Amino acid sequence: MTTTETAPPVALVDEAPAPSLHYRAHNWIDGWDPENAAQWQHEGARIAARNLRWSIFAEFLGFIVWQLWSIVVVSLPKAGFTFDTGQIFWLISMPSLIGATLRFPYTFMVPRFGGRNWTIVSSLLLLIPAVGLGFAVSNPATPFGVMLFIAALAGFGGGNFASSMANITSFYPQSRKGWALGLNAAGGNLGASVAQLVVPIVITVGAAGSLNLPLAGWIWVPFILLAAFGASKYMNNLSNTKADVASSLAALREPHLWILAFLYVGTFGSFIGFSGVFPKLIADQFPSFSTFAVGASTLSLAFLGSLVGSVARPFGGRLADRFGGALVTMSAFVVMGLGALAVIGTLPLGNFWIFLGCFLVLFAAAGIGNGSTYRMIPTVFALRAGSHDPHTHAGDVSARRKTSAALGIISSVGAYGGFVIPQLLGLSKTGFGNYTTALGWFVMAYAVMLAVTGVFYLRRTSTGRRV
Repeated sequence: MTTTETAPPVALVDEAPAPSLHYRAHNWIDGWDPENAAQWQHEGARIAARNLRWSIFAEFLGFIVWQLWSIVVVSLPKAGFTFDTGQIFWLISMPSLIGATLRFPYTFMVPRFGGRNWTIVSSLLLLIPAVGLGFAVSNPATPFGVMLFIAALAGFGGGNFASSMANITSFYPQSRKGWALGLNAAGGNLGASVAQLVVPIVITVGAAGSLNLPLAGWIWVPFILLAAFGASKYMNNLSNTKADVASSLAALREPHLWILAFLYVGTFGSFIGFSGVFPKLIADQFPSFSTFAVGASTLSLAFLGSLVGSVARPFGGRLADRFGGALVTMSAFVVMGLGALAVIGTLPLGNFWIFLGCFLVLFAAAGIGNGSTYRMIPTVFALRAGSHDPHTHAGDVSARRKTSAALGIISSVGAYGGFVIPQLLGLSKTGFGNYTTALGWFVMAYAVMLAVTGVFYLRRTSTGRRV
């Protein structure tokens, strides 16, 4: 007798459950791992998106405060202040100098206090320069030293970028960092544009031909309070972002940190530097186009530069995700150099619209370069940590902490471009009587940065994709 055995039915195997997150008081989260696909799909993506939204808003206000003086200085003569060209350029560049310097300590505030907690504190700190500006510009007798000190306090807004980016990079998996960091940065960068758009309107509307310059600072107070409230209620702290000193020192000892920082001076430094001086450049070269009457208020077209650069930034990150950051960054430096050359070549024509168009090309390229260069940072550090696919795998926890520190440090160094560019343009104007000399210096700098990018990063990884 033959016995036929029937194979037992195959049991259906459920997908592995997503690792659970543990929530503690004051919005702390334990067990966060964005590289775990199940956790990300189950609840990670939703949490990350919520933190990103409020991070963007807080950083947006930080950039507004950081760039207030870039547009306020254009109105100082009409308000009765008598500062010379050198003093005006110091008021423009001082917020960038202090903001860049503050980015170093701000980088380590998120690991020390938590992303949510530090966003609350850093948002509330913006009240000091906003209120200070409101008082300072209300009296034309305010000494230059006092004005310069209050302008320096606007650097609080510049510091926010480092902590915000270091925080958001911890929320997203490696494969999504380019777009997330691009959105976070672009949302913040838009603050520069909004400041230059809104301030000329609010200080003139209803002023009957005069200026209500203190409103340039006071108008942002309720929004700053809203940002602090939103961060308190809706953002989270991640326990695994607690970096140790060894990880931070390791990032500082990494040669590629300084190479990438140099490139970031060229991209982000150009964006923030030209954003700061653009209203002044227009007022000096084309005074009749400095402002336009719109009903009972005035409008400055200077906001278009930072607007174009801000909108372009996330696309730089996305292009870097697809084609590699090195290739996109090199393309950006080529276009930035050509844009600066076009400004030099067309300035003698005295045509404002050609001048504006050439500068907008430069701003767009700088914005794309911002996104692509910043996207290269986690890729390069993952590659250095031995990741088999640095575009999608960030490495172990130690490598991710090192990358987070590097993001903040590089953003700090890059922001010094916001100080250097106005100072060089001011030197060019006072020493040579024109701005074209400084623009020529910038073209040469972009050529050097183009070569550096090609030498160090225009290569393929083991997966066949470019860095």
